Amino acid sequence: MLLFASCKNADYKKVTNDPELYRVTVKRLNDIVLENNFPPVIASRNYVYANIAAYEVIAAGDSKHYRSLAGQIKHLPAVPQPDKQKNIDFQFASLLSFCHVGNAVTFPEGSMSLYVDELKEKAKAAGMPSDVFENSVAYADTVAKHILKWSKKDNYAQTRSASKYTVTRTDGRWIPTPPMYAQALEPHWGEIRPMVLDSASQIPAPEPPPYNMTDKNSVFYKSVMQVKNMVDSLTKDQTHMADFWDDNAFKLNVIGHASFATKKFGPAGHWMNIAGIGSKMNKADFNTTVAAYTTASIALFDAFINCWYVKYKANSVRPETVINKFIDPDWKTHIQTPPFPEYISGHAVISAAAAETLTKSFGDNKAYTDSSEAEFGIPPRSFKSFRAAALEAAISRVYGGIHYKIACDIGNQTGRKIGDLVNQKLQLKIK
Repeated sequence: MLLFASCKNADYKKVTNDPELYRVTVKRLNDIVLENNFPPVIASRNYVYANIAAYEVIAAGDSKHYRSLAGQIKHLPAVPQPDKQKNIDFQFASLLSFCHVGNAVTFPEGSMSLYVDELKEKAKAAGMPSDVFENSVAYADTVAKHILKWSKKDNYAQTRSASKYTVTRTDGRWIPTPPMYAQALEPHWGEIRPMVLDSASQIPAPEPPPYNMTDKNSVFYKSVMQVKNMVDSLTKDQTHMADFWDDNAFKLNVIGHASFATKKFGPAGHWMNIAGIGSKMNKADFNTTVAAYTTASIALFDAFINCWYVKYKANSVRPETVINKFIDPDWKTHIQTPPFPEYISGHAVISAAAAETLTKSFGDNKAYTDSSEAEFGIPPRSFKSFRAAALEAAISRVYGGIHYKIACDIGNQTGRKIGDLVNQKLQLKIK
């Protein structure tokens, strides 16, 4: 009987240390983000703090192989270390810490509570000893509270009451677009404290081409016509590409006098799914999986901050506005234009940044199939590498009709620089 009990106690780690459980946990937060209509920039904040909390637990439990982010992220204070006399399941604790932070940074607060109860029941049912369970829960809470306290200093709360964007109806400047005509989304996001970047402006983008619709040979005019011509002659594959990378967290559908909303994962959520695909495809262990999600989420977070700084500095008009005014008043984009300035492309920046970190985590030229959009009725797409996926994400915005190609090309280049910087500055694994 004693032998049986001992074996059962050892078996619980097969459940709590399974990397699939971490992938499922991230997806659970992703679903909550989707259900509650978090805009893409705020969603990136949800993912980054939850993943960092999980990672810090892993680094504390496996300090021979992983470094804390404290000090690497210069404003992250040292994380409380566990009592070496206490037996802790650090993988289980990392799951709970992720959920604790996820619960606090999403709304309604406590959205992950039922899932946390499920995790705890899984651990108990698998035979986790009561002392290990209690110690793990306690350490998870300690780390989560530390990360949440740190998160409150990132200027997010202050931007909630910052001034709204003022629309100036001057040619070349962004104005709201149909069908929602929504106000500008998060005009102060460039003021959020980044993780690795010294400031939102550290990696600059060149100025966009000057607005000019009077000269048909100008770069701007040609860029406008390129978008129109592409959308007017989309192939089946280009249409699939635009739909696959649409990632519109809240699309307003208008049919006659009726309207309804549909939801999908935002771009950060899509790349969290891709991180999970990379982890599973490479048969990564639990700790490697957490580290990969964490660096990707940091890259996404900083990329959004940089991109939004550039967007509201350039304040460029969307193709739809220009084409409707000067070329064809009835022309429509293939996907819905989001409510913020055009230059540079957010998808291009954040996709390239995430792709660089995933390439470091799992290797280059790793072919994979992304079926994460299947739940929205969109067939999967296959890619030769994470970088190839990022390039496709960028050009898809031109096929969708919402970006000029130059904004996507520059966005991809900017994103790669951000991803490179994250890879250089953050050395999670000890070789």
